[in-house]
Amino acid sequence: MLKTLDSQTLAFRDDVLAGLAAPIPAIPARWLYDHRGSELFDEITRLPSYYPTRTETKLLDDIMADIAERVPPAAAVVEFGAGSATKTPVLLDAVKAETFVAIDISGEFLVQALDELAGARPGLRVVPVQGDFTQPLTLPPLPRPLIGFFSGSTIGNFGHLTAVNLLRSFRETLGEGALLVIGIDTRKNPHLLEAAYDDAAGVTGEFNLNMLGRINRELGGTIPVDAFEHRAVWHDGYGRIEMHLVATRDLSFDAAGQRFAMAAGETIHTENSYKYTLAEARVMARASGWEPLAYWTDPEELFGLHVWTAASEAGQP
Repeated sequence: MLKTLDSQTLAFRDDVLAGLAAPIPAIPARWLYDHRGSELFDEITRLPSYYPTRTETKLLDDIMADIAERVPPAAAVVEFGAGSATKTPVLLDAVKAETFVAIDISGEFLVQALDELAGARPGLRVVPVQGDFTQPLTLPPLPRPLIGFFSGSTIGNFGHLTAVNLLRSFRETLGEGALLVIGIDTRKNPHLLEAAYDDAAGVTGEFNLNMLGRINRELGGTIPVDAFEHRAVWHDGYGRIEMHLVATRDLSFDAAGQRFAMAAGETIHTENSYKYTLAEARVMARASGWEPLAYWTDPEELFGLHVWTAASEAGQP
């Protein structure tokens, strides 16, 4: 049976089996984003309590002219984790991009999202790439230099070492002379953060629980989804919001042909969302081969937008 699975499903299976067997069960956050998960996250971004998307979108509108001044004419834009690409048009229009490469792990959702964008811009070459941007990717031939776009503070989903390695990979993929426009969420009141990741309408809970449904659908799982509940907590020592799926009773289930058991109160850790001070973000940039070029934030300092340029080895001791 396993030989008939595509490479992405095999990777999902391997991560699920390893994660559920770990002393502290955990499954990487990227597997939250199947087609249904992507739809739910798109809904989350429009919730009143979820400040990052609306704050970043307004910030992009306000400062895009400043970004465009730093970009070569008709540069190609490469978006890592494009999702619904709702924030991308303002960047594409401002820099007069002729080519847009959209990378996302959810291929079906990505193609649907790009149809409308391409239809509204007949002169724009749109290249969807289904892939895991945390792994090395080969881009099609593109005019250089490139503009990378990494919005939504997705970098916060990665631990510090992994985040630095990911940004180094972006630097290698985009090449010399590249710019990276990156959104990074700021450190703030924990109550505001917890409300953003555990909304009153329960959409984030449904998004998190969809991971279990995905295991059942794709890996022959028998997980009783109704025996879990969503939990989001702020961990001050790590500077991050954590999302967990908490077992509400003792249970056992199958996943990909293996048996697992959990006691009431045990959790599956599904996502981290690190929040950064400006100084921390700049250290991360320099550690990963980028040089901070510009920074903007909203009046309440809820969110930060950064432009980094690919660092050169010239002049290094």
